[in-house]
Amino acid sequence: MKRFWLLFSQAVTVLLAAYFVVGTLKPAWLGHGAGGGALAVFEAPGASPGAAPSGGFSAAARKAAPAVVSISTSKAARTPYSNDPWFRFFFGEQDSQPQVGLGSGVIISPSGYVLTNNHVVEGADEIEVVLTDRRRAQAKIIGTDPDTDLAILKIELDRLPVIVLGNSDALQVGDQVLAIGNPFGVGQTVTSGIVSALGRNQLGINTFENFIQTDAAINPGNSGGALVDTQGNLMGINTAIYSRSGGSMGIGFAIPVSTAKLVLEGIVKDGQVRRGWIGVEPNELSPELAETFGVKAREGVLITGVLQNGPAAQAGIRPGDVIVQVADKPVTSVSELLSAVAALKPGTATRFRLLRRDDQLELAVTPGLRPKQRNAPR
Repeated sequence: MKRFWLLFSQAVTVLLAAYFVVGTLKPAWLGHGAGGGALAVFEAPGASPGAAPSGGFSAAARKAAPAVVSISTSKAARTPYSNDPWFRFFFGEQDSQPQVGLGSGVIISPSGYVLTNNHVVEGADEIEVVLTDRRRAQAKIIGTDPDTDLAILKIELDRLPVIVLGNSDALQVGDQVLAIGNPFGVGQTVTSGIVSALGRNQLGINTFENFIQTDAAINPGNSGGALVDTQGNLMGINTAIYSRSGGSMGIGFAIPVSTAKLVLEGIVKDGQVRRGWIGVEPNELSPELAETFGVKAREGVLITGVLQNGPAAQAGIRPGDVIVQVADKPVTSVSELLSAVAALKPGTATRFRLLRRDDQLELAVTPGLRPKQRNAPR
C-alpha cells in the first residue's frame, strides 16, 4: 500500500510539472489562445471586437465635426513711419513679415455662412477656411459685432456640411458637452466636459456677457469653434479661457447660441446688430452709493448719470433713480440692465419701473440705436 501511494504521488507531481511547462511555453495546446500567459483581457458580456463603448460621444462628434472648420489669417506688418524717407535713412528698410493667426469656425448655413469670434479675424487682410475634407476657400467678412466678439464670414463652396443649432437656454449645470476646434494648429480636436456654470458675466471680456462656463479643454486656436451637446447640436461658440499658463486650466467660456442667432440675423438682414440704448450711467446699488443719493431701495440698478437729451432724460429718468424692471423683466445688476436694454427694439416705447426715494414710478422710455463702441483690449 505504501508503495502504491508513493507511485501515485510521483505521477501527480510529474503531471503537474508537465502542465506548468506546457501552459507556459505552449498555452495554445491547452486552449488559452496565443495571447495567454501574464496578460489577461476581460470583455464585457455580449461585447464584440471593434464595438463602440456604451455612453461614448462618437455619434455626436461625427455629426458636428464636419461643420467645424479651421481658420488661418494673415495680416501685413505695419511699421509706424515705414514710408518716411528719414525713418528709412536712419533705420534702414525694415523686414516686415506678415502676422499670422489661427482659429476655428462653424458652418451654420448651406449658403456658406461661417460663425466665428471677432478677435480671430479682426484686422486680417486674408482669411482662409479649411474644411475637414481638406477643401480650402478664401473667406470674406460679412459683418462683425465686437460687443459680443462674434463675426460672420462667407465662403463660396458647394456641398457644405452644416451644424444643427441647439437650444442653449435649455442647458443645465452638469450637462455633458464637447468642444471641437483646432487648438495650437495641430488639427481638429474633440474634448469633453460638463457645463460648469451658466450666465457668467463681469469678466471684462465683452460688453455683453452671458457665458457658458465649461471644463472641456479649450486652448488657443479653439476660439470660434463649437461647443455641442451629446446629440451634436451647437450650444455655443468657444471664445475665451481663464489661464495663467496660456493653456487650458479647466475654465473655458462659450457664447450661447441664442446670442449668436441674434447677431447672425442682425448682420445678415440689416448689416449690423441693432441694439437699444437709453443714455444712462448705471452702477451697482452699494450701501455707500445708496447713502450718497439718499436711496432706500435694496435691489435694482442705481442711475448715477443721465445723458442730456438722451432717451432716458426725455422719458424723465433722473440721477438717483433705481431701475428695478425693464419690460416686466427684473434687473438686479448692471450687466442685466445692459442686456435688457440692448434687447429692446430702437424706436419702440418700453415700460420701465423704477424707485425714486419713497415713490415707485413707471415710465415709458423709447430707446435709441446703441452707438458703436470702440474695441476694448482683450
